[in-house]
Amino acid sequence: MNRNLILIPFLAIAVVTLACGINLNLLETQVITGPTVVDEIDVPNLENTSLPAEITLSVGAGELKLTPGAADSLVTGEVTYNVKDFKPEVNVSGNQVQIKQGDLNVEGIPKFEDVVNEWDLKLGNAPMELSVRAGAYKGVYELGGLTLSQLDISDGASDVDLSFSQPNKTELETFRYTTGASQVNLSGLANANADTIVFRSGAGDYTLDFSGTLVRDLTVDIESAISSITVIVPEGVSARVSFSGGFTNVDIKGGWEKDGSVYVQSGSGPEIRITITMGAGSLKLRN
Repeated sequence: MNRNLILIPFLAIAVVTLACGINLNLLETQVITGPTVVDEIDVPNLENTSLPAEITLSVGAGELKLTPGAADSLVTGEVTYNVKDFKPEVNVSGNQVQIKQGDLNVEGIPKFEDVVNEWDLKLGNAPMELSVRAGAYKGVYELGGLTLSQLDISDGASDVDLSFSQPNKTELETFRYTTGASQVNLSGLANANADTIVFRSGAGDYTLDFSGTLVRDLTVDIESAISSITVIVPEGVSARVSFSGGFTNVDIKGGWEKDGSVYVQSGSGPEIRITITMGAGSLKLRN
């Protein structure tokens, strides 16, 4: 599936998804671009709070790169844009931090040509709950080595690569990912140190790779429409997949064995228990 083709039809819808203040009618309106501007983002570590920082990022059509590395701050980075309405807004209230794209004010359906909207942000080491709200965008996430206790990502048509290359430093209670017609690759999921992962999607191509170090039992709930899903569990890790779906082909390779509608991989240590519900498409179970 061509990643660029996935994004194009949804660019206009993306900004609506983020409630970016657009009044729609049947007329198309060209989004006016101007000089390219770079805004610096620097949110200091919160003081006098025993609660984790609740960080919300809201981004429309564009690109988002999110990595560790804000050594002495909560969030640092740059936002590069050439639409003045896209100027980012930062609001801090108690332990709540909101970094959002500015509202796009146009009449009609916006046409995006030559628009620049690139977010390159780094997160610090402080305990945090992270929420991302995005439209039709390209996302690159490296979340290894952070201190995440909650993670919630919701986007429209997207092209996303997300990884935990190192273990999360605290117990991640819930990792929830909700997406539209997209291509999403989630890797290093054992390193998320999660209790529960919930994945909801429309039509698309999705990979959930549970490589890494599993330190506790993990419950995974996947619901998807007409799509192609690949689930990767390393050999030697105990896993159990309960599957239900319509016109779906299930293809297993490696250490997986079928028992009715249940697929089992024998292993030692903590167990991954996965429930998958699909409308139609293909499911691949791999090592």
